[in-house]
Amino acid sequence: MTSNNTLKDVYLNRVSAFLPNAPVGNNEMEAVLGMAGDVPSRVRRMILRSNGILSRHYAIDPESRRTTHTNAELAAEAVNGLFAQGVPAEVVGSLACATSYPDQTMPGHGVMVHGLLDMPPCEVFSMAGVCAAGMAAMKHAYNAVRTGEHAHAVSVASENASAVMRGEVFQSETDHKKLENASPEIGFEKDFLRWMLSDGAGAVYLSDRPNSDGLSLKIHWIDLLSYANEMPPCMYAGAEFRDGVFEGWKHADADYGCRHSLMAVKQDVKLLNENIVRYTVEKPLSQIAAKHGIRAEEIDWFLPHYSSGFFRDRLSDGLKNIGFDIPQEKWFTNLHSKGNTGSASIYIILEEFMRTFPIEHGQKILCYVPESGRFSTCFMLLEAVKAV
Repeated sequence: MTSNNTLKDVYLNRVSAFLPNAPVGNNEMEAVLGMAGDVPSRVRRMILRSNGILSRHYAIDPESRRTTHTNAELAAEAVNGLFAQGVPAEVVGSLACATSYPDQTMPGHGVMVHGLLDMPPCEVFSMAGVCAAGMAAMKHAYNAVRTGEHAHAVSVASENASAVMRGEVFQSETDHKKLENASPEIGFEKDFLRWMLSDGAGAVYLSDRPNSDGLSLKIHWIDLLSYANEMPPCMYAGAEFRDGVFEGWKHADADYGCRHSLMAVKQDVKLLNENIVRYTVEKPLSQIAAKHGIRAEEIDWFLPHYSSGFFRDRLSDGLKNIGFDIPQEKWFTNLHSKGNTGSASIYIILEEFMRTFPIEHGQKILCYVPESGRFSTCFMLLEAVKAV
């Protein structure tokens, strides 16, 4: 067993982001995704006004509507971005890959990404979940370096949400409704997410020493907490609640699965709104701040991933409620321009932050990643280190 005396410092040396194709504005997105049931969404404009997203990216050619990248290809592009920055592929001993919705159930997402990369054999991990999966992958890479098992590690998170949000995905459901002389509209719990989620990938390179020139971010700690012992599923795919019982796709016959768009992503919006701040900010950060002895006054920058601008002020109120008020002028997010890319969001936020902000040596950066899948959260504390 490794003793605490031999644990190494870990540095985030490089970060890369990949966003497919040109940005898609609010007025074009339904044409790119396609209409469900051949009727325009009645809730799209309302949701877009609330979430504050102005543009996002899809792995879809807007002219032909053909898929341009698989999920694994998005991830590989992000990792290749690290190699283009000078990270030697041959030194990477551990590759941790995360996504909410892989291209296939088997093989694992991680090995599919590894198979697209020009790099030698290495340790590969596949992380599943929703938004916090990206941080689970980063924590694995962090621990791989921290324990000394590997001197160099890469973690990558990617989302290809558009693949399960295209109008065609709901064709069987809407056709069946038409046969029953019902409106072909899909349920709000499905339509809601079509205007919230988008595609992208990000990757980080971690090592046991800071960069010899430029900026590095020392990782002080990464804490993940799940409240699944207290809360039911809130965001899910490949499953549904039937008569109050949560059942996965293996329990449904193929016809039922098609008629109910079982593989589509769904969200219990009421459950989300009532619990997301309490279970991803107030309860966990109170515990984490006490554990590590940190105060809000020590935080120079706050990088929150939230799914919608609707939650920004509610997040701020949640921080104030526990005595951890971080003024919003210290916040940075690119949700409005890059969209909600799920598990990849914090990577994409970090990439733009490190590239564009005047970060000073010694400044501390708190990252926050909530997950509504069954209410989990992650906080990570970074410290800027500039080479002398």
